[in-house]
Amino acid sequence: MFDDWKEAFLSFITSRIFVLMVLFCGFFGILMSRVFVLQIIDGKQYAESFTMKIRKEVSIASTRGRIFDRNGEVLADNVLSYSVTIEDNGTYQTTREKQATLNRTILKVIDIMESHGDSSINDFGIIYQNGHYAYTQEGTSLLRFKADVYGYKTIAELEDKPEEYVSTADQMMEYLCGNKKYFISPDAYSEDQIKQYHVPTDLTPEQILKLVTVRYQMSTNSYKRYVATTIASDVSDETVAEILENQSELQGVDIAQNSLRVYPDAEYFANIIGYIGKPDQDELESLQEENEDYEANDIVGKAGIEQYMETSLQGKKGQRTIYVDSVGNVLETESETAPESGEDLYLTIDKNLQKAAYDVLEQRVAGILVSKIRNMKTYDKSAGHSAADILIPIYDVYYALIDNHIIDTTHFSADDATDLEKSIQTRLESRRASTIDRIRAELTSDQPAAYTDLSIDMKNYMSYIVSDILMGSHQVLMKSAVNTEDPTYIAWAQDETISLKEYLEYAISMNWVDVSGLDVKASYLSSEEIYQVVVDYISTELENDVDFQTMLYKYMLLDDIVTGKEICLLLYEQGVLEYDEETVGRLQNGSYSAYNFMLDEIGKLEITPAQLALEPCSAGCVITDPNTGEVLACVSYPGYDNNRLTNTMDSAYFASLNLDHSSPLYSKATQQQTAPGSTFKPVTAVAGLEEGVISPSEIIHATGVFTDAYGSPTCWIYNQYHGSHGNINMVDAIRVSCNYYFYEVGFRLGGGRSTGYSSEKALSLLAKYATEFGLNAKSGIELSESDPQLSSQDGIRSAIGQGNALFTVSQLARYVGTIANRGTVYNLTLLDKLTDSEGNTIEDYPSSVYNKMEIADVDWNTIQEGLHQVALNTKAFDGLDLTIAGKTGTAQQSKSHPNHALFMGYAPYENPQIALAIRIANGYTSANAAAMASDIFKYYFNLEGKEDLFNGGASQATSEVIND
Repeated sequence: MFDDWKEAFLSFITSRIFVLMVLFCGFFGILMSRVFVLQIIDGKQYAESFTMKIRKEVSIASTRGRIFDRNGEVLADNVLSYSVTIEDNGTYQTTREKQATLNRTILKVIDIMESHGDSSINDFGIIYQNGHYAYTQEGTSLLRFKADVYGYKTIAELEDKPEEYVSTADQMMEYLCGNKKYFISPDAYSEDQIKQYHVPTDLTPEQILKLVTVRYQMSTNSYKRYVATTIASDVSDETVAEILENQSELQGVDIAQNSLRVYPDAEYFANIIGYIGKPDQDELESLQEENEDYEANDIVGKAGIEQYMETSLQGKKGQRTIYVDSVGNVLETESETAPESGEDLYLTIDKNLQKAAYDVLEQRVAGILVSKIRNMKTYDKSAGHSAADILIPIYDVYYALIDNHIIDTTHFSADDATDLEKSIQTRLESRRASTIDRIRAELTSDQPAAYTDLSIDMKNYMSYIVSDILMGSHQVLMKSAVNTEDPTYIAWAQDETISLKEYLEYAISMNWVDVSGLDVKASYLSSEEIYQVVVDYISTELENDVDFQTMLYKYMLLDDIVTGKEICLLLYEQGVLEYDEETVGRLQNGSYSAYNFMLDEIGKLEITPAQLALEPCSAGCVITDPNTGEVLACVSYPGYDNNRLTNTMDSAYFASLNLDHSSPLYSKATQQQTAPGSTFKPVTAVAGLEEGVISPSEIIHATGVFTDAYGSPTCWIYNQYHGSHGNINMVDAIRVSCNYYFYEVGFRLGGGRSTGYSSEKALSLLAKYATEFGLNAKSGIELSESDPQLSSQDGIRSAIGQGNALFTVSQLARYVGTIANRGTVYNLTLLDKLTDSEGNTIEDYPSSVYNKMEIADVDWNTIQEGLHQVALNTKAFDGLDLTIAGKTGTAQQSKSHPNHALFMGYAPYENPQIALAIRIANGYTSANAAAMASDIFKYYFNLEGKEDLFNGGASQATSEVIND
């Protein structure tokens, strides 16, 4: 029996079962020993580690300082509001679970908000339009945006990544939606994961963009999970209630109370005040050099005074000390230091004067437009007419409403488009197809027409194809490769004697064409095949090109395929104008013509010059105290609503401002430059007097044609009447703005008949005295301002302001203020004082002097009397109970564009209180600028007629024509 047990035992221990049992027992023993170590020996240590608290410092934003005008009127304020926020504070098993949950939560929050009329943040640099995503910025700003999105610190780093450097908005969105970033696309998940995580597969492009916008903002907080990201600001009470009711289902979502920046009179002050928002990387680094406390999610000044005075307005952040666990959840708050409000800023601006001047500019520009619009289809600007006689066809007005995006043509194909919109869309599609066929036929013809022999519309299409389609982003026709001195290029671009087909075929033979970036399957193509690829590319691009589509509307209008009446009705259907049943009925039955309707609407300012963006559509004005350099008004028309750019930017609105042909973001007061025209003549007069080449009483016989100069420049009186001013002294020469007289002064400054004329010498002396007046430098105003340009060509013509000198209105304002105070060149300033929240002054900003001119009193008397005589002989100032001095100026752009109109002056003449400079770009005649000045003088000095200034409509254009 023992042997049986022994044999059984030996059989068991040598069996596979025994080996497995030993192995299982061994593993079990190891496991139990590990559990013993974890729970008994090291249990306390791991328990403490699990509940470990990490100490963190959290910044608390301060309340931004307010901005006031000189009289304490609020220009920028703060209001309390509710915001919807989200924190990435959930715990997830996998990355895909986390991404899907975040996306689902954000979409649900957006749905809740939109159901109550609120919207999520829209400050991402991409919008969706015309079936594609598009960037809202261009140039350096776009490159900075791309660098930020793709995670590069500098633009230079981005440039080393060609695919990302040239990426389209569609390509960037594809990247952001994929599994490298936010896992929004269903392609980032498997089929099982789509079901498991409830990933939506039917999001619209608009929904995707909203989701990307929030996710991108959250990503800037990715290193601080306990810092909330704002999804929406200033939401309604209904949104607040529903969010709080559903908060248990919305991981990380909360309601916060914060301070929002508001601008009570946005369009009047936007170009002065600017706006605030999150800094880009360059802005952040610049701010951190001044104060290391700045962070990526701070709200900072982005433009205007908000940017210039950022560090004073920002205030001091508070600090909250918190404890978070190992996954970023806040466990407790240890301490908190309250933030300190920013300092309040008082400007030198007079709010009421600023608003009055803005309204004057708009009314006067509208009046000029109304006076020039005629009931015609076209106007030939090359027919030899004077620039002062250029007319505006009513069909240009109709087209302007489309070209400047006042009428939204993208809505014509929307699901909720009206019958009229759908009808026009059908006509457009038909016209587009036929036009592309015409273009393709021309490009493939055996005998294509030379450019000069094409119809006007085909000329424009062919030019557009070269400049925008072929030399656009794909650079099919490589700009860097084209030899502009090549005879064939000259035959195309200058002589216009060959066809586009001939030019492109030659460009291919010269390797100026690159089709490698197109979808070409063959690796080698013959010249004929390359040309066919190019033609196909042109056709495909034109099918979807928005600008080409806009061009089509111009010729559809001219061919009466779309009528003026339909354009007028669209203004009501799209809500541009408030619906008026009676007016709509009259338009429909033909008793009210589209022409008269447009004149009436412009006259009532229901349709503004800014919306039409025709010539003229803008103006700038700077009003100063000539005794201190304080800026009382700095007006740029048109303005914009900076409320929509501040706090969180409305990207779609920002994009529309960039597309607006009236350029509202571009200050007409401090950035727009033109030649000074005759407003420069006082500089020439001072130079002539101080250099002793002429005296105040010397008589010059002005014949009308100055034969001592190359080309024999003429005086305006000779051009107009073949006349001359005859014997004339300096005061009279300023009064009548005699070009001949100032040609002679410029000639003498260059050596004249005594030592032989030198243009360089004349230019040097003119520059010397222009520099004395401060015209060589920026005015000192605390806004973005263009650098002035002194004339560097033709000393004689430069003497009348017709060289290549360029100045802003702000620079002309400082210049005329210097004449008014007889030689003190102040640095213009917008800043008055800084105060604390209790109104106690922290810092004053006294006047500062740029230069003090040493000019003889007799010379100042001569200049000022000449300017006084100008005002006395200007009809716009007739009947004003006020003595005025000033100078008109007309700057020619080209014969096909109306001249720029300028006026600078001051009042009262004997004891100046204000000085001003005005420019109307393409304002026809300086009499229009003088009329603006007259209105401003009436308002400021409370003169008779002030009560009639602001009647809510266009001012009647002046009939006066000033020749200068």
